[in-house]
Amino acid sequence: MTVRSGLRLQLLMGGALLAITAAPAVAQTAPTGDSAQTTAAGDVAPTADAATAPSDQQGLGDIVVTATRRETNLQKTPISISVLSSQGITDRHVQSLFNLADGSIPSLRVATFEARQSALTIGIRGIVPYDQNQTARDGGVGVYIDGVALGKTQGLNAALFDIERIEVLKGPQGTLFGRNTEGGALSLVSKAPTGILGGRVTAGVGNYGSHNADLHLDLPSFYNISLKFDGVYQHQDPTVKDPLTGSTGWNYYDRKGGRAAARWQPIDGFTADFAYDYAKDENTPQYSQLVNYNPGNLPVGTFNSAGALQLNGVACGGTITPVQAAAGRPICIAPKAPLVGVHPDRQTVADVGVPQQPSVDITHGFSANLKYKLAPWIELRSITAWRGVSTDQWDNSGGPERSTFAPFVPNTANPTAINTTGTFSRYSLSFLRQHQFSQEVQAVGSIPQFDYVVGGYYYTEQASEYAATPLSNQWNGDGTAYTVRSPIPGNSTAISGANSGYQQYDPSCNNGLAATAPQFRNSCQFITRASAATDHNYSVFGNLTFTPEALGNVVHITAGGRWTKDDRHGLLYVVNNRTDLNPVTTVANSTATPFTFKNNISRFDPMINIAFDATPDVHLYAKYATGFRAGGANDRSLQFNAFGPEAVKSYEIGAKMDFLQHRARLNLAGYIMDRKNTQFDFDYFDTNGSSVTNGSHIEQTVNAGNSKIRGIEADLTVKPFPELTLTGSYAYTYWKAPSAISPLGGGLQQLYIVYTPNNAASGAIDYVTPIHIADASVRLHLDGNYASSQYSFQLEPTKTDASFVMNGRLALADISVNDHNKVTVSVWARNLLDTTYIYRRSAANSTPVQNIGANGQLVSTNYGGILGDYANFNPPRTWGLELSAKF
Repeated sequence: MTVRSGLRLQLLMGGALLAITAAPAVAQTAPTGDSAQTTAAGDVAPTADAATAPSDQQGLGDIVVTATRRETNLQKTPISISVLSSQGITDRHVQSLFNLADGSIPSLRVATFEARQSALTIGIRGIVPYDQNQTARDGGVGVYIDGVALGKTQGLNAALFDIERIEVLKGPQGTLFGRNTEGGALSLVSKAPTGILGGRVTAGVGNYGSHNADLHLDLPSFYNISLKFDGVYQHQDPTVKDPLTGSTGWNYYDRKGGRAAARWQPIDGFTADFAYDYAKDENTPQYSQLVNYNPGNLPVGTFNSAGALQLNGVACGGTITPVQAAAGRPICIAPKAPLVGVHPDRQTVADVGVPQQPSVDITHGFSANLKYKLAPWIELRSITAWRGVSTDQWDNSGGPERSTFAPFVPNTANPTAINTTGTFSRYSLSFLRQHQFSQEVQAVGSIPQFDYVVGGYYYTEQASEYAATPLSNQWNGDGTAYTVRSPIPGNSTAISGANSGYQQYDPSCNNGLAATAPQFRNSCQFITRASAATDHNYSVFGNLTFTPEALGNVVHITAGGRWTKDDRHGLLYVVNNRTDLNPVTTVANSTATPFTFKNNISRFDPMINIAFDATPDVHLYAKYATGFRAGGANDRSLQFNAFGPEAVKSYEIGAKMDFLQHRARLNLAGYIMDRKNTQFDFDYFDTNGSSVTNGSHIEQTVNAGNSKIRGIEADLTVKPFPELTLTGSYAYTYWKAPSAISPLGGGLQQLYIVYTPNNAASGAIDYVTPIHIADASVRLHLDGNYASSQYSFQLEPTKTDASFVMNGRLALADISVNDHNKVTVSVWARNLLDTTYIYRRSAANSTPVQNIGANGQLVSTNYGGILGDYANFNPPRTWGLELSAKF
């Protein structure tokens, strides 16, 4: 599909935001407080609120980051980093991580898993997982909040609290961050308590019924204790309406949460930070719609009174084999239901109503971060954290548009009757619980010519899930009407039989085993699958940087490494309601044998980095590092099939340069990554009405082979005069994935890396000028973000649309009300040009199903169920007004 805005090419070529398709944030100098600047190879530096004061008030300020576990100047840190500052977050109206899916940081890719907002896919530099949304799987990019790794992707789209900056650490970060960071790490850093009375409150309204409010309060320090409280609320009505009365439409969210932080500094050199946060995110998925029908232009058949598919009175082959071809049986496809429309553009109302209620994600956690300066040459640190996430998922994203086979088979004998074979609309229901504990200790310090970081890390998690995939709707006899057949959300009665729905836990049916085997307590559900998994991770790590005086202190040699032991095991005890797997249902004879797996590995990941200060403003580096993603098991498989870890080797060179008296900054990086034993998912969606797995998503993960990833990143920041800052970032990514034989049947299949465009760019203009009214200033921000077409499924050669999205904000900022209080009034817009593009597309429904024999030869091709492509579109234009007051 083409991008609907006809201005895209002109905007890219003719201003192209001053030809700077730019960086993920807008960093400014401290004097103007402008948004974050691109500063490192693919880096975007924080604004003044996260940076030290510049030496030249006309130029770009220094940027402080903590990517090396110590505070360093980003330009002198030999790592490729992007930093989105608090001002950049505000200017882009980033309320959750999903807002970064527009490509604000070109090397960072964010997308929904499937269509749902309740879980996100996070990727960096081509390391993008397809489906880690399970009990026994991990991603390839670590996500951290204040130094604490998050174990699951569920809940990642919760509302952001008071974030000081978002750091994107690119390439393997296997030494200092370690856990599943082969692609890099996404680190969120919260603002700490100040100990000074003050705060701010913001309230806003916008289209689609959106409204938001947040409060941030710092209390005065007492007895060396400083307290800070944050509260956030965000709401948006659906952007696609559901015709079914009582159901919620698509792309709806209602987020709320709070965070309390305390800083205790009883003696010099000792700081203890404590924080507790709780967030609740109610959301519905993005809508999946039919964008074409019968793209192969095959003949469309009709059904006779017996329900047989015919073409001109002759029975269609459905499958074509040499025997069928000789018999002259025609090939045809089934007609679509009359109610189903083809929509190449974004829909605002669905054709068919389906039961849909918001999924509910709850995230919570407590952390204790202790630092003690034991001596001038050593600081001891401890990070202790408990976190948890629960997801009650209700995902009915597509109605009949996602059916692989014909949506209905008419009941010609009685067209008004319910068609018992015409079920459709997969309702993906899941109830997941995860709890984790982590403990990290570090010793950080410096002695003459040496800087060091050493530490140890322990992580454990327990995760459990039960899920069902009922087909929620059923056609009448001629496809002109339908009924809702699955349990309506909130109804405690489930229909018996495979995949017929699920109900909340009934304590009367666990036969008393809940106390001794709590992992089986949900076994009474009518569910598709249930699994539980436990992970234990141990590691020790260290970095040592040598800066020899004999070489003039301009050469910095860093060597580091991390030894990791990862021990994961689990069990799959329900598969399509099989009673032979579940100890609860076979307690009388104890013959149940759940599927189990164990994965136990240990490995060492080295890193070496050589940096050279060519001049005070030019810094060069070369880096070699490795990283890995742990193995696990796929709970969507029918036997909890296990797979091993994947690993990556990375070679990178980079340059970070300031020039024109610190009014311009250029950073370059090039890298090569070789990934071994790449984890790929093979799957299919079973819509065979006579199958016990009807309506199920069957998936198996294998270590399919080696992948190659190559990339170049370039970033430019220019501040021609104090009021104006121009930023630009570009990322080129080349990848090559292997071919593999599907374990689910079929021949050799080419594989694809998802959500990784060959070309991605982002650019921004920030203009800030004071006005002589109440000491206020006018702030203008515009950013444009481009990505070339990309794959969204690992098994399909179908690509998404290229995309270009603009965001903007205009503010009358810091209007002085009195000596202490200031007010800001602003108008913002996301997707300013209301550009429409497909970010996720599947042609699986459009492709003939080929059955491959054991010798790899084609046995037959099934044409009976070809329907068309289904797709998810980006969110439409949203805009709003905000009022913010500082006190």
